[in-house]
Amino acid sequence: MEMRYIKRIRDLREDHDKTQVEIAEILGTSQTMYARYERGANELPIHHLITLCEYYGVSADYILGFEDNPNKKQNKKMT
Repeated sequence: MEMRYIKRIRDLREDHDKTQVEIAEILGTSQTMYARYERGANELPIHHLITLCEYYGVSADYILGFEDNPNKKQNKKMT
């Protein structure tokens, strides 16, 4: 299974001039564990995905690679 989010979480971190230590603190995990997410050695837990979406202001679809636009989409009403 291709884990497209690996590049996205690293790129988002670097684009925001953050270190792995800073992002690990936001997620409540260690730098070592966060580095494992960026390398793909461990899968990113959903609660960390949600936290990263909120922190960077992007959608989960963007981080997961389903969407190329990093801007959060507005919730659409279902009819």
